[in-house]
Amino acid sequence: MAKTPAQRAAKHGGAATPPSAPVINSSTLRSPRKAQNNANLLLIAGSVASLFLFWYFHLWTLNQMTDLSGGLAMPDSMIFGFDVAHIEALRAAMDSDAMGQLQFVHKTAGTLFPLVFALSALTLIAINVAQKAVRRVLWVFPILFAVVQLWANIAIDNMLGAEKIDPSAVSLASALVTASWFLLVLSMAGLGVALFLGRKKKAVPAEG
Repeated sequence: MAKTPAQRAAKHGGAATPPSAPVINSSTLRSPRKAQNNANLLLIAGSVASLFLFWYFHLWTLNQMTDLSGGLAMPDSMIFGFDVAHIEALRAAMDSDAMGQLQFVHKTAGTLFPLVFALSALTLIAINVAQKAVRRVLWVFPILFAVVQLWANIAIDNMLGAEKIDPSAVSLASALVTASWFLLVLSMAGLGVALFLGRKKKAVPAEG
């Protein structure tokens, strides 16, 4: 009768029982190339989603909202800000349904766009920038953009929904909208820098 490994070890010593090799499932191993491909797929999906959400939010929906405001531009679209006079005219032109529709847009596309854009930008920078210090600096702009854009959405809704116009609330919302556009431009410039550094990093081994 065949003896168990423990019985053989008791009779002949530990050498009689060779250690069993661990079983490795090669399908669970992730090569650097596979990880890179997964990151690229995520980046492509995020970039397409960001472009679509920007078009839907800024170029389509907010532009269509002017039909409900007598042709007046929505605060989100005013890159250089707005004043109390514009908000007074906007409040007079928009009824409660129009206000509710703008709030709904802010909660949907207005929320998804900055979040998806920021995540996509962080991924692109992480893939292309090797130096941690540079990577962290470039990460600041899309993160700040997402925070400021979401804050601007809330400030605009509170400003338009208030019983009485508060000039300080108008100034805050105007500053946030301008800052969000400025940060979006800086984020795009940072992405350009990241892509340049990524191409430079790939070209170094080829030259060697």
